[in-house]
Amino acid sequence: MEKFNSELSDFYNELGTYKTMVLSTSLDDKVTSRTMSIVLINGIFYFQTDRNFEKCRQIENNPNVSLCIDNIQIEGICRELGKPVDNSEFIKEYKNCFPGSYKMYSLLDSEVLYEIKPTLIKKWVYENSHPHIEMFDFKNNEYKKIKYQV
Repeated sequence: MEKFNSELSDFYNELGTYKTMVLSTSLDDKVTSRTMSIVLINGIFYFQTDRNFEKCRQIENNPNVSLCIDNIQIEGICRELGKPVDNSEFIKEYKNCFPGSYKMYSLLDSEVLYEIKPTLIKKWVYENSHPHIEMFDFKNNEYKKIKYQV
């Protein structure tokens, strides 16, 4: 568990507090993806969106989602938290990181806040020109780095 926490802390520090990431959701064998403004607070990923979009209906019926950026894949469980402006910690970070989106969308009546708690993170890394897959398994609090055989 100590190795898991140490490596995860390093991963989060490298990732930073905000990113534009691809969010994938699915329902009834239909998968959809879109780019989202994501804020990371204490190991949880947050985003806001209009409650009338398809992704909200998909999440409501299937909370299993994924995020992707560069060589990183994040699987997690997503849930609605209410209005973005009702979460002071989120809104402070979002306003700082995505000021244009904050100004345009955060105060709309139809805007909702979601959190994604990660269940599995995979990252491709290269050591001495050899590919490896780093894996953070949150269910078992386990970190692995597996050399990919080419």
